[in-house]
Amino acid sequence: MTFRLPIEIDREIEKLASLEDTDKSKLIRELIVFGIEERKLKKALRYYEDGKITLWKAARLSGLSLWRIIEIVKDKKIPLQYGERELKEDLKALKE
Repeated sequence: MTFRLPIEIDREIEKLASLEDTDKSKLIRELIVFGIEERKLKKALRYYEDGKITLWKAARLSGLSLWRIIEIVKDKKIPLQYGERELKEDLKALKE
């Protein structure tokens, strides 16, 4: 895969790679993975907050454990949404 970055971003990556004593390619890969993880978490939290998915599904979508997603929801002060539907889905997920 090839792509072009604006010169300012390329310079920032070079500075960061130098500070971390790593090569640019490795740093870019790490930044992409981090960005994907953050994007998945953001989407999962938005879906959960909108009532579209349960905490269990938010954990699966984000690639995190249920306990970790609960901590994040608490930290971000997102109101817990837990009713009969969520209980049924959680019980079903536990059987899988």
